[in-house]
Amino acid sequence: MQDMETTPFPPIISVDDHTVEPAGVWQDRLPRKYRDAGPRIVRAPLKEMTFLGGRFKPVMGTPGADEGPLGDWWVYEDLHRPLTRLDTAVGYARDEVRLEVITYEQMRPGSYDVPARLADMDVNHVQSAVCFPTFPRFCGQTFTEAADKELALLCVRAYNDWMVEEWCGPAAHGRLVPLTLVPLWDAGLAAREVRRNAARGVRAVAFSEIPPHLGLPSVHTDDWDPFLAACDETGTVIAMHIGSSSRMPSTSADAPPAVGSTITFANCCFSMVDWLMSGKFERFPNLKVMYAEGQIGWIPYILERADVVWEENRGWGGVADKVRRPPSELFAEHVFGCFFDDAFGLRNLDAVGVGNVLYETDYPHSDSTWPKSREVGEAQMGHLPADVVERIVRGNAIGLLGLAPDGLWRG
Repeated sequence: MQDMETTPFPPIISVDDHTVEPAGVWQDRLPRKYRDAGPRIVRAPLKEMTFLGGRFKPVMGTPGADEGPLGDWWVYEDLHRPLTRLDTAVGYARDEVRLEVITYEQMRPGSYDVPARLADMDVNHVQSAVCFPTFPRFCGQTFTEAADKELALLCVRAYNDWMVEEWCGPAAHGRLVPLTLVPLWDAGLAAREVRRNAARGVRAVAFSEIPPHLGLPSVHTDDWDPFLAACDETGTVIAMHIGSSSRMPSTSADAPPAVGSTITFANCCFSMVDWLMSGKFERFPNLKVMYAEGQIGWIPYILERADVVWEENRGWGGVADKVRRPPSELFAEHVFGCFFDDAFGLRNLDAVGVGNVLYETDYPHSDSTWPKSREVGEAQMGHLPADVVERIVRGNAIGLLGLAPDGLWRG
């Protein structure tokens, strides 16, 4: 068996990167009558912005009237959401990354431009990448919260068309792997959108880690069954990013962002227990879920505890009639943890499962390991056999996302 001292580090397939949508995504695709109401970019000053207790609250000033640093803002219904340095921090020193508004000209072009993205992937030893959205938020909460649901549905479909046809289109050469959205407010429409995109080769869809935080049903209900059935039938992976419940973990309203940043995995932890105790994996045997940016070091204890609760307390715990196998067995068959910097988790890989781990780079966010993702991987995986590293860095992603053997998306 080869070791990593004599084997080159394999080309990375990152299952969690991000795209900053170009200004024309919706203006170019919505029917003309909706363009004035649909998402659009306005350059305006920042009036006020706070980020405390896991809550981000920006206030847009009036262009030409108010003073303040200029930024590009997405405007949609009553929402005013600026582009920020936290959206695209790569290329900046850590101490230069602050909570501030920016324009497109002030970000690295790879954030929104396909050729520039591929060039930055080359620099970082990344072959292929799955990208979560920015303005729609990590599972399309922006459109779920909108008042006009007819327009919101058109916005979801327009985003998906852009994602498949342009971001992951011919110019990407199969190196960008599509991740689509669904209208979360209607499970039947969501199922239809899953099937529409699966028909053109999409095998991943964004979903909320904790839907009740969005005012939606939990996974313990039957409400999501049409959506889950569509994912089960088409082999579409349910991808849940930290923060996809619009509520980052925190401890108090005045806790600084560093508190939430330290415990970002917590929502993934809560969510995974929900899924393991929901009975959905037994009802939908082909279902697969992944936790983007959740890291993996916390997983072994949760599995141990879940198995104890299932063994000793299932009679009164409300799961005896729907969870008929130990949660750790369900995890091994259905759940994938994603990490970009987790030396502890890699030292305990046997307790997580070699087949249940995926690698990511988080480009272009402030936590990203770009342009040193290879070096970080080599340092943290140096004790592992080469075949195990191959699975973590690319092999598991190829199998999960239905990529070609060479790691490219072929639709």
